[in-house]
Amino acid sequence: MLLGLNNIEISFADRTLFSNVSFEVYEKDKIGFVGVNGSGKTTLLKLITGKLSPDMGEIVTASGCKIGFMEQFAFKNTDKTLFDEALTVFSELEDMELELAGIHDRIDYGDHSEETIERQTRLSEEFERNGGLVYKSKTAAALMGLGFSESDLSLKTSVLSGGQLSKLQLAKLLLSEADLLLLDEPTNHLDIVSVEWLEKFLLDYKGAYIVISHDRFFLDKVTNRTIELENQKIRCYKGNYTRFLELKKEDAERRLKEYESAMKEINRVEGIIEQQKRWNQAHNYVTIASKQKQIDRIEKTLERPEDAPEAIKFSFHCDDGCGNDVLEAKDLALSFEGKTLFKNVDLDIKKGERVFLIGANGSGKTSLFRILTGEYLPDRGSFKFGARVRFGYFDQAQRGLHEEKTAMEEIHDEYPTMTETAVRTALAAFLFKGDDVFKKISALSGGERARVAILKLMLSGANFLLLDEPTNHLDINSCEALENALLNYDGTLFIISHDRYLINKLADRVYKLSENGAKNFLGNYDYYLENNREETSVSEEKPKISESALDYKQKKERESERRKLNTKVSRLEKRIEEIDVLISEKTDELNNTEEYERTMALYTEISELQAEQETAMKEWEESLKKLEEFENDETN
Repeated sequence: MLLGLNNIEISFADRTLFSNVSFEVYEKDKIGFVGVNGSGKTTLLKLITGKLSPDMGEIVTASGCKIGFMEQFAFKNTDKTLFDEALTVFSELEDMELELAGIHDRIDYGDHSEETIERQTRLSEEFERNGGLVYKSKTAAALMGLGFSESDLSLKTSVLSGGQLSKLQLAKLLLSEADLLLLDEPTNHLDIVSVEWLEKFLLDYKGAYIVISHDRFFLDKVTNRTIELENQKIRCYKGNYTRFLELKKEDAERRLKEYESAMKEINRVEGIIEQQKRWNQAHNYVTIASKQKQIDRIEKTLERPEDAPEAIKFSFHCDDGCGNDVLEAKDLALSFEGKTLFKNVDLDIKKGERVFLIGANGSGKTSLFRILTGEYLPDRGSFKFGARVRFGYFDQAQRGLHEEKTAMEEIHDEYPTMTETAVRTALAAFLFKGDDVFKKISALSGGERARVAILKLMLSGANFLLLDEPTNHLDINSCEALENALLNYDGTLFIISHDRYLINKLADRVYKLSENGAKNFLGNYDYYLENNREETSVSEEKPKISESALDYKQKKERESERRKLNTKVSRLEKRIEEIDVLISEKTDELNNTEEYERTMALYTEISELQAEQETAMKEWEESLKKLEEFENDETN
């Protein structure tokens, strides 16, 4: 066991987030942690790291267990490059490497002391054992796997975007090789290829981890246990997210049956009590007391099934229909500051289709949508909407919201014909109750802002929806509500998303956007993956790393081997000289002694020294030959 939580409780102000929380984490546990936004998932991770203290209960961590949490890997030094900042995870190895370089220089300048040679040997072995030969290439691979390009590695951290900084923190966390990783929404800011790389990394990870995520496809791939925080309580299930849903349903049905059976028994016993009271005999009161105790025992263990947390309840509908041709684009191209984002983009979307747009971060997906909404002009090409098409746009940055307005004002100002009651009813369906409707947009969480933006879109009556990452910031319950609403939408959908679960459930077609155009796949994400495996499968495509990065391990191994040979040659030369001195001393003593026993002992010692010297000479010659081969290779 790495970690144990026993009866944990924590409250903020007058609200209890959770109580009586108990569970254990064992080696190699791959735990998905789910629950609605605001239920306390991140707070629980902070309790585990010690950033917060529980009001009640205890958290026990195994001796020597190293816990990694993203917030531990924040950085302040903006003078470092992206690559150098990531390498700070291996500061001990960097220090060893510097010391080894210093020792090597001292040896080159003639310091062949036993202390220096021993320190070099011991430090070299420790350096290699702890991954010193591969830590730089490993760091480069992690950064590129998470979507950075080779040229990005030299960028100063001061110029990185918020998303890039988050990815850098994630890379440092993954490279920390903690016994227990705590991952809070790690797929945020990652495109599909990077998420697939992360999945492979976690599947190969030797430690344990707890991951909070609303990406159900991701949870299915990387978890073998699921913990749900709901109604201030924790329940644990064996299996990934899909299995958790099955087990949760079975568990709820079982608890409901047990409750109904218990209530039926209580009602039966209460009927007996009422009957006994009507008879009003002395012995009847003995029976009444006995039956009441029976009811008390049942009620003591009775657990009333809890209501599921409130979920968004909404649906999209079109005000009127349109023609069969919804959107047609020909040869669209766009570039920024001389860099081509995309070219040769052709689109053809028909009425009622649910079409998804995927592609790497930076490929221009959002920019393509902004061409369609009229915000950007293409470098070339054209597009047109069909007859009677009215589009609605969900902007993932939610720039259409007004920071100074309340949620109530945001909706009413957009739709002034709605009554206040109608607006409050609509907001209530999106979980804005009571005074929540008077919260300023600027004070809302990412999930709350997304709900307001979706509500505005829903009320528009548009018959063609352009949705840019609509599930970002939504918890799983809200994602599922949105899915169901989009499934029943009677208009046309064009959606940017990296939510593979959503794509599988909704997509009729998938466009993959790249610099050279938009490739069309007639199916959902599984179909796309099967037919595009050579481009997207992490198992078959590694992040492109420069030749120098790929050769880094080999180069370091050769340098290490050369240093070892240099050290070995120096050590053997020193030992050969020492044996020469010992043989000379033993020979002088042999010539001057007349004791038989001492004479025989000296003969034996001299023979052993000569044999050791002969072996050392052979090793010295072999090592010197190898060293000359290394030097010849480097010269050539």
